[in-house]
Amino acid sequence: MGVNLTPQLRRFAWASIVANIVIVVSGGAVRLTGSGLGCPTWPRCTEESFTPHGSLSLHSAIEFGNRMLTFVLVAVAVATFVAAWQSGRRELRQVALVLALGIPAQAVIGGISVLTDLNPWVVSFHLLCSMAMVGAAVLLLHLVDRDGPLAPATAVKPVTGLAWATFAAGWAVLYVGTVVTGAGPHAGDKEAPRNGLDPLQLSQLHADLVFLFVGLTIGLLVVLHVTGASAAAKRAARLLLIVEIAQGAIGFVQYFTDLPVVLVGFHMLGAALISAAMTWAVLATREA
Repeated sequence: MGVNLTPQLRRFAWASIVANIVIVVSGGAVRLTGSGLGCPTWPRCTEESFTPHGSLSLHSAIEFGNRMLTFVLVAVAVATFVAAWQSGRRELRQVALVLALGIPAQAVIGGISVLTDLNPWVVSFHLLCSMAMVGAAVLLLHLVDRDGPLAPATAVKPVTGLAWATFAAGWAVLYVGTVVTGAGPHAGDKEAPRNGLDPLQLSQLHADLVFLFVGLTIGLLVVLHVTGASAAAKRAARLLLIVEIAQGAIGFVQYFTDLPVVLVGFHMLGAALISAAMTWAVLATREA
């Protein structure tokens, strides 16, 4: 029998969620301040040193600080994996291992983005992987709260189908959002390349997908109420809708105010919260 570490694991799961969201916001700060090449190489900061001494500037300090946050993620991931291993629960060990291995994988992807002078497609993939890490941390929390592995879905198929459709639309929104950023002005460095696509057309596609995402979420919430779903499922869908509306409002304001960096930063925070909320919603509705 495994050791009962549920309270400790719950804290570690929340720490993983928060840490992965913070690294998204930190990465956004690197990009929005034009500090993406503040450390112009990888894994070192400069050709001579792992740290930016001697040539410390604001850009190099911001980029180096973002790299140092990786060690916070490592500490949280290692502690989470140790606790998951001690619990004796296979499903917790598996998710904790994914979270732990995701950190060096993300470090390599981030290094490739630097070595390719912030290629917008690599940077996009880097951000999407961070969103997936947020979702994995939410899955870990859900499994801890379940006190057991995921069972086959008990909700009726129209409910689970609509939940998965909402989840897929959310990921489409996140992906196209990264492509919009890759076409826009916030390249992370004044010399960094853009993807060459039309920002106006991409922004329209992004907005259309947001409307689809919100519409599916409203539909999911209505179906949950009509079918007498659990309070937890309805609460998860309501939370997702609230985050979507707030994120959409920020997106529209930033678009019509020429993308001020503060609002874009909040929009990146909102994207991470979207990943967390839609993962929680699809998990909660499985047992609605």
